[in-house]
Amino acid sequence: MSKFEFAPMPDNQGFFGEYGGQIIPPELKSAMDAINQAYEEIRQTQGFQDELMQLFQDYVGRPSPIYHAKRLSDKLGGAQIYLKREDLNHTGAHKINHCLGEALLAKYMNKKKVIAETGAGQHGVALATACALVGIPCEIHMGQVDIEKEHPNVTKMKILGCKLVPVTQGTATLKDAVDSAFVEYLKNPKDYLYAIGSVVGPHPFPKMVRDFQSIIGREAREQFQQKFNKLPDIITACVGGGSNAIGLFTAFLDDSEVKIVGVEPAGKGLDTTEHSATLTLGTPGAIHGFKCYLLQDEAGEPLPVHSIASGLDYPGVGPQHCYLKDIERAEYDSVTDEECLDAFMTLSRVEGIIPALESAHAVAWAMREAAKLPKELQILVNLSGRGDKDADYVADKLGL
Repeated sequence: MSKFEFAPMPDNQGFFGEYGGQIIPPELKSAMDAINQAYEEIRQTQGFQDELMQLFQDYVGRPSPIYHAKRLSDKLGGAQIYLKREDLNHTGAHKINHCLGEALLAKYMNKKKVIAETGAGQHGVALATACALVGIPCEIHMGQVDIEKEHPNVTKMKILGCKLVPVTQGTATLKDAVDSAFVEYLKNPKDYLYAIGSVVGPHPFPKMVRDFQSIIGREAREQFQQKFNKLPDIITACVGGGSNAIGLFTAFLDDSEVKIVGVEPAGKGLDTTEHSATLTLGTPGAIHGFKCYLLQDEAGEPLPVHSIASGLDYPGVGPQHCYLKDIERAEYDSVTDEECLDAFMTLSRVEGIIPALESAHAVAWAMREAAKLPKELQILVNLSGRGDKDADYVADKLGL
């Protein structure tokens, strides 16, 4: 019997404890409720489940393997590090898992356009891919800073046929891309679907994206038991909005022997204003239609945030993560840009795996902790994406 007792996640109003919900205008509530109703209808049908699982297998290449990073573990001299290889998915990250689900939902609802935001471009590429597959026009909003930083993904999105909208207001990064995409969506919520790229936003998106991403944890749990006849001692993943992390965590929530750790961006340091450590230093507030821990000023406005990883550069976080923090089922730690870059290069040169900068945060935490722990302990890292998109940026930054 688990020592953890969970409230509904979410309840019928979309709340995880006190977080989540629908903090939106009345005219948008009916659109969100229609999405929730359609999702609940479609997810019960065998046809939808079969189509999604077939695509996961034959299109995405699931199940993604678990890999023992033996040379890295030996180098650190402590706990053994294993990687859940979401970087091997078609399009190079975990994002394709929920994008396929959202694109199929848009098709089911007869939507005429799918709109989304993207930070690092992984969600944008995955959604453009899924929309090309089902034949629905796609529009992606992306901050100008991220467009310049993540050029390979920008090129892929254009090749895949999506309309790319550069966002120059504010800090021209992820939060501003979300703002811009919401404005476009509000022009015609009846005919458009806003395919949110993480477990954030108004209900039902935190639930829906989690459900699609939970394939990660279900696979990992079964794979680990098959390999070792036990569960990992620690599981960890990077957290920005938190979709790859909740995708891994969900299958292990009832396993009290498994320690769960989310890793946030400490940026240039928690003692500076240039970080995105929302769960570490944020306070409860509201952003983009839901309640969560938020990095905010005295007036409740989101603060500018920073991370070397564009996909983690967000002042809020998924409501389920907030709830798991409060009930102490999950811990949330942070690593700096410098630690992230070191992990990026170390994993590349010791294991021949170039991780996304986002994923390198979780690798950095695992490296830091593994060195302190006994060799018989096992840490499972969700390697949420590959680093093709970051290679030129890192090379320039390090003078390679």
